[in-house]
Amino acid sequence: QVQLVESGGGLVQAGGSLRLSCAASGRTLRYYAMGWFRQAPGKEREFVAGISWSGSAIDYGDSVKGRFTISRDNAKNTVYLQMNSLKPEDTAVYYCAADRRNTMVVSKDRQSYDSWGQGTQVTVSS
Repeated sequence: QVQLVESGGGLVQAGGSLRLSCAASGRTLRYYAMGWFRQAPGKEREFVAGISWSGSAIDYGDSVKGRFTISRDNAKNTVYLQMNSLKPEDTAVYYCAADRRNTMVVSKDRQSYDSWGQGTQVTVSS
């Protein structure tokens, strides 16, 4: 099983940007589709963005389209989430996840993902 560690979270003002990273160990990410999810207090964990193993398939949650960009560097075993034009409603714990079964497509269903990181807090002030 792959181990995932997120980094790059923090406190930012509305309109600002952050770049999250998800570093993998234990196995190469080349065999996984990857996703970013987030969970705000009192809310369910929601899909933010996903990318297939090759990067040919990418999808975003409706609330982040046009503002967030997911990318991956398989040579570095790392996945990124560039977040621009941040809003207070983007405040949440952001999780990286790996999908071993659906490597060529992007699943928005968190049940599809086998491995999860511990999460990184993103707080956007108004």
